[in-house]
Amino acid sequence: MRAIPLTVTALAAALLLTACDDGGGDKNGKSGSACEIGGVSVQIGSASVAPAAGDTGEVPVSITNQSTPCTLDHFPEVVLRDGADKAVVPALKGAKAQKLKLAKGDSASFSISYVRGEDGAKTSLAAKTVKITLPGTDTSRSFPWKYGPVAGKSDGSGPDASVSAFQQVGD
Repeated sequence: MRAIPLTVTALAAALLLTACDDGGGDKNGKSGSACEIGGVSVQIGSASVAPAAGDTGEVPVSITNQSTPCTLDHFPEVVLRDGADKAVVPALKGAKAQKLKLAKGDSASFSISYVRGEDGAKTSLAAKTVKITLPGTDTSRSFPWKYGPVAGKSDGSGPDASVSAFQQVGD
């Protein structure tokens, strides 16, 4: 009777060890199946621009897979730059990242929400570009930021902006 429990225990241990495999990621721990700029197209859509200081705007970003199946696992990295200064845009407070698998032709999107700052104010970032890096990769793409200055948070901890989680587009 002892052989069955030992066999089950050995099988369970083998399965647990197999589950710990990271899928053949590189030495930096990044999965080889992460969606990467170059294999996917990245476009900034029509924005809901904040018209005046203190107003909130939203900039949609869409990603379409042009290559082999890949995965979006976590939040994108978004950095606003005004030339010399830069500000990393944090994930939306309370947002939960979901793992999305994109087959060739599949799309996903996320949004950058921001509060417009006053022109020339010390607390505003006069952003000129937005740099987007997909999770699990180092490749980025920069786009012109045409939506006005971004206000700083009242506690001085960065831009009054946030990045939403990826959402599947379509079926």
